[in-house]
Amino acid sequence: MGRLLIVLGLFIVAVGVLVTLGVPIGRLPGDFTYRRGSFSFYFPLTTSILASILLTLVMMFLSRR
Repeated sequence: MGRLLIVLGLFIVAVGVLVTLGVPIGRLPGDFTYRRGSFSFYFPLTTSILASILLTLVMMFLSRR
């Protein structure tokens, strides 16, 4: 449990650093936005794929013993 909290904390710090440096997390190429009148729909496809890959790597790292 302690290892998971440390990795989660480091991940949050890394995301904070990227946002501070101006990396457009959540608005990457491949994220779809549809606007028509007062309706807007946002589907973060690329962001979801990248998050899935990163979380898979973290879980693989944590599950090794």
